[in-house]
Amino acid sequence: MPWNLLKYGFNRSYPADRHFPLSCALKSSYDIVIIGGGGHGLAAAYYLAKDWGISNIAVLEKSYLAGGNTARNTTIIRSNYLTQEGIRFYDESLQLFRDLSNELDYNVMYTERGHLTLAHTDAAMRTARWRAEVNMHLGVDSEVVYPEDIAKLCPQLNLGVDVRYPILGALYHPPGAIARHDGVAWGYAKGAAEYGVEIHTQTEVTGLKIENNRVTGVHTTRGDIQCGKVLQAVSGMSSEVARMAGFKLPIKTIPLQACVTESVKPFLDPIIVSGSLHVYVSQSSRGELVMGASADPYALYSTRSTLEFKEELMMHLLELFPFVGKLRVLRQWAGMADMTPDFSPVMGLTPVENYYIDAGWGTWGFKATPVCGKRMAETLATGKIPSIIQSFDLERFYRFEQVGERGAASVGN
Repeated sequence: MPWNLLKYGFNRSYPADRHFPLSCALKSSYDIVIIGGGGHGLAAAYYLAKDWGISNIAVLEKSYLAGGNTARNTTIIRSNYLTQEGIRFYDESLQLFRDLSNELDYNVMYTERGHLTLAHTDAAMRTARWRAEVNMHLGVDSEVVYPEDIAKLCPQLNLGVDVRYPILGALYHPPGAIARHDGVAWGYAKGAAEYGVEIHTQTEVTGLKIENNRVTGVHTTRGDIQCGKVLQAVSGMSSEVARMAGFKLPIKTIPLQACVTESVKPFLDPIIVSGSLHVYVSQSSRGELVMGASADPYALYSTRSTLEFKEELMMHLLELFPFVGKLRVLRQWAGMADMTPDFSPVMGLTPVENYYIDAGWGTWGFKATPVCGKRMAETLATGKIPSIIQSFDLERFYRFEQVGERGAASVGN
């Protein structure tokens, strides 16, 4: 054990600063209330205070800090999407991630690994070429690679042809990365608190006060609050909270499961995803294999785990990496994914005045944390929708102008 760590442990005065101020009572009113203390809500609070000088903000979280989907994802960061709208949006997020540790003065453990989306069929290869062309056109580093190139990038992969689903090629995205999910959330929370934002955990929103189609307050388990504006950022429960505000979202909530193995020495540098096999895997900085499969095939508000998930996942994972067969699964969990019909988010204005939404993140919410926080902060501060998120407005479903990202969503979260 390092001497400084031992000395710190026995020091009664604890010289390090607190991450957050001591808990305080709710004030009677705030300029802005953010419902949801996950990565997106905390990032929005941070950028509102830092970029726009608005710090009279309450972030309300019904459980512990970042205990929802922020704590239940698999931390993959990439921008190799299919539509121009999606690529620009996620690439801005990736650029923000690159300097996030310096920005927040908090180590989020961001590491670029490279991201391989495997193709096992001719159709998957056509999609890979399509995505690569659109990516390169917009300045995003992606290219189609073939088995001889994959063997150099990830020699551990089984590239044999005597398997059920041989690997024909892949879309290679060098900037693909991972970061520590709780590090991102805590970094934003710490930064927001330093600017004066109040973060209230164990504070559930039970209703909204709407007058003349305008939100004026929030009802919570700790009392009522008056406010000027509200941002809803509650992945997994978006439809239920929106129902409190009196409107319906085109969202279906389904469980998305994942698991990790026991820790082993580092052997897997790139992130491996197969949309055809519905499996993805990366190795964490602690040596665990972080793995997931497809979302469950039915809508359900639950975070239970199932044996079927593990059976399907292991069947395909062992075809890709036969030598991991003796690894033990350490833990298994699930999040609740809010899926929209076009596999793109819902951001910006709602039918209720001064009520804003950040929802519909499906399996791709973590990678969007910085850009969502920054652009939703701009929206709340100015009342204007930034061009980069205009295509994700709720009204697109009424205009039949959907942003179809199903081909690039794969299964990576």
